[in-house]
Amino acid sequence: MGDTVRKNPQAGVNSAEMLLEVKNLKKYFQVRTGFVKKTDLKAVDDVSFSVRKGETLGIVGESGCGKTTLGRTILRLEEPTSGDIIYDGESIIGKDMKDYRKKMQIVFQDPYASLDPRKTVSDIIGEAMDINKLYANKAERRDKILNLMNLVGLNSEFYNRFPHEFSGGQRQRIGIARALAVNPGFIVCDEPVSALDVSIQAQIINMLEELQETQKLTYLFIAHDLAIVKHISTRIGVMYLGHMVELTDSAELYRNPLHPYTQMLLSAIPIANPDVSASRKRIKLEGEIPSPLNPPSGCPFRTRCPRAQKCCAEEMPKLREVSAGHFAACHIL
Repeated sequence: MGDTVRKNPQAGVNSAEMLLEVKNLKKYFQVRTGFVKKTDLKAVDDVSFSVRKGETLGIVGESGCGKTTLGRTILRLEEPTSGDIIYDGESIIGKDMKDYRKKMQIVFQDPYASLDPRKTVSDIIGEAMDINKLYANKAERRDKILNLMNLVGLNSEFYNRFPHEFSGGQRQRIGIARALAVNPGFIVCDEPVSALDVSIQAQIINMLEELQETQKLTYLFIAHDLAIVKHISTRIGVMYLGHMVELTDSAELYRNPLHPYTQMLLSAIPIANPDVSASRKRIKLEGEIPSPLNPPSGCPFRTRCPRAQKCCAEEMPKLREVSAGHFAACHIL
């Protein structure tokens, strides 16, 4: 077992650079497992990390690992079971979220389900502006909405149209415009392109990058597509069964993955070059992800890990700094 240099994934980052700090965050759901008995489903279990101003932190992992719940809990769309969430130097736990809703927004995964079918584009984008009284009169409201539509590549002719009249990519643009309507500093992008055609995904990703630069945005980008995450992210966190198992710079993660789970994920990425693909050894991920209702003792990945040892069943590994800026939760590193 390697020596612990630091145990805090915030270490080494100037506090003035941080926009968001998540400390020991837990989100448990009570699930009925019998006539009377209830069991905790540990969707997010003791997760800590920070997000610097202006960066994109990518969160990846298999379906069911807790990525979406993490994003929703940070915004307090789900109330945390325990832990702390600090935004721009202030804890938001127990606070009235109305003011923070203007600072922290979300782009949802499904553009077909996240838009009210009874409202026009102008009402969808303008709703948050109405709630927060961000305009002086109707003319200013219309101008702001048209400006947002132009910002995300929507024609002004769409102003009074309804969601069913749009493609998936256009609907996601409406969702992005809605998130931008209150001029936030931080946006959770919850798999924003997973429901879209591959040809549209690149357009949306490029637009998000342009908006980040022009609107001074910070992203938490949740996805399961490692190629997309690599393209857009400054740093990447890998989640498994509610835990953060690795966290480092994007380039470093792909060049030198440390955790066995990360190594398996990266080995599964298809490579366009057939010669390179044929010579590369793929690491097979055996078995199914355990149920979060009955997780393994010790390391949550040990039941699928080819390198598991006795200590892995006895104690949960801490997320520790193995090398400068590279954190991993593994006993055998």
